[in-house]
Amino acid sequence: MVNELISEEYFDLIVPNILIENIDNSITKTTINARYSIINIPRGRINPCELYDLNYSYLPACYSLESTVALEVTGVKRIQNNPNFELFGAGVLIGIIDSGINYLHPAFRYADNSSKIQAIWDQTLNEESTSGDSPDFPYGTIYTKEEINLALTQSSPLEIIPSDDEIGHGTMIAGIVAGSIDEENDFSGVAPLSELVVVKLKQAKNIVKEFFSISTDKLCYQESDIMMGIKFVTEVGQQLKRPIVICIALGTNQGGHDGVGPLSNYLATVTALPRTCSIISAGNEGNSRRHFTDAIKDSDEFKEFDLIVGETDKNFFIEIWLQPIQRISLEIVSPTGEKISNLVPGIRQLREHSFIFGPTIVCVNNIISEAESGDQLIWIRFQNTQSGLWRFRYFNMDRTHSELNAWLPAGDIISDETYFLKSSPYTTITSPGNSVNPITIASYNTEDGGISIFSSKGYTRRYDIKPDFVAPGSNITAPSNTNGYVAMTGTGAAAAITTGIAALLFEWAVIRGYLTTLSGIEVKALLIRGAYRDPNLEYPNRTWGYGKVDLYGVFEKLVI
Repeated sequence: MVNELISEEYFDLIVPNILIENIDNSITKTTINARYSIINIPRGRINPCELYDLNYSYLPACYSLESTVALEVTGVKRIQNNPNFELFGAGVLIGIIDSGINYLHPAFRYADNSSKIQAIWDQTLNEESTSGDSPDFPYGTIYTKEEINLALTQSSPLEIIPSDDEIGHGTMIAGIVAGSIDEENDFSGVAPLSELVVVKLKQAKNIVKEFFSISTDKLCYQESDIMMGIKFVTEVGQQLKRPIVICIALGTNQGGHDGVGPLSNYLATVTALPRTCSIISAGNEGNSRRHFTDAIKDSDEFKEFDLIVGETDKNFFIEIWLQPIQRISLEIVSPTGEKISNLVPGIRQLREHSFIFGPTIVCVNNIISEAESGDQLIWIRFQNTQSGLWRFRYFNMDRTHSELNAWLPAGDIISDETYFLKSSPYTTITSPGNSVNPITIASYNTEDGGISIFSSKGYTRRYDIKPDFVAPGSNITAPSNTNGYVAMTGTGAAAAITTGIAALLFEWAVIRGYLTTLSGIEVKALLIRGAYRDPNLEYPNRTWGYGKVDLYGVFEKLVI
């Protein structure tokens, strides 16, 4: 029997449960939570140039990885060395939803050689474990702590549990959060006594990559699989009756950067629960030149922006978002001067154009009202794109004042040679970092104290405060996917450090009984009060949020 969740013959959609009863009974449905489910549409019913009838927000966005001494500057060492606290994360679970984990690394073992990992759900392996199949997670393979410990006693553990981390990103994130103390190599995770629940994400389906005009060799993960990963780690936390901190070191430029959408909504709900918190990296798009913004005045008949397309970027997409009051029509001019004109918004407005003086094919979906936000969205899909300067002219149809934002794909989905000529470093927080409830972390450099040049900046498109904080994100020591240690840089590393700090707060509040119902929203509030703020700056702001994460400052504010 074909498993449609992993089959390339089926396209996955994330659909609100309220619509499920209207969907053909022959279509497979998998529940994620009380709000969303995954449905699988046969390949033959998908037109890669046309957004599916349900809505753009139901398409699974593609997420890329966000990372390539910190304990002192964040106040962790002062708390761990204080005999009144001595917090090391005992009793707290860490959810890592990423590229997997090198479970053989000493950083994830106790002194008796047993594993710190409570469970691994490897979405890439479809074989039975001794714990049996789970109907709630109908693809991949789940390995329990008992199975992992058994494998570690064998001469060839990977023959027993073949789950690994070929990329190394998940291993580094997990190690920064909860790696065991290694005095010989001068290493310790932030919360070395915390335990791990790991989800190894499968690669996005090629059919999904092709729909979004992403080359199939690019590394990215589906929104639907990330959501299923959140479901897994939260269920393990509930079964073990232990607090859990979820670390998401992934991001995308897809969506309106406004904190809505299936994954953002799910994380907002999870973070509001008692004994649950989510930490999200802000993204590394601060200097990528992949965001354009412009204020449109009511007196403007039309305005324009320019895009430089590099030689190697043949397939990609652009999203243009408007505020609800605004409508624009669009004109696109190719490097040879050929035009596509009168691209006006509509309910299902699609234009597909093949250029005469070049090989480019462009599909333009100009949607008058995107369901989750109500805003106008222009989704432009490029194939076999001609390199050079492309010009986009937008016409103010209603002669109203508004704001336009355009984004190119994040991460390494495209090269640095494709960029907006007049770009903006602001409103570059990647999703789901725009979700309001979770804690979103940008990066600063511990050597000079300045913001990392790559770090994404806020606010959200709706001017919610993001990022929430900054944490060290440059040259952070982390375990590798072999046996040693490497340096990690990026907002993913900063998010991992903050995840460990949240685990220490949960140990103090929940495990030791000071505030047993502490939620992620309350963790954020405590961190806001304790953050270090430069007296020469005004807070919150678009670069630093509420300031630098400082665990010692949290406890100072609790006693004063």
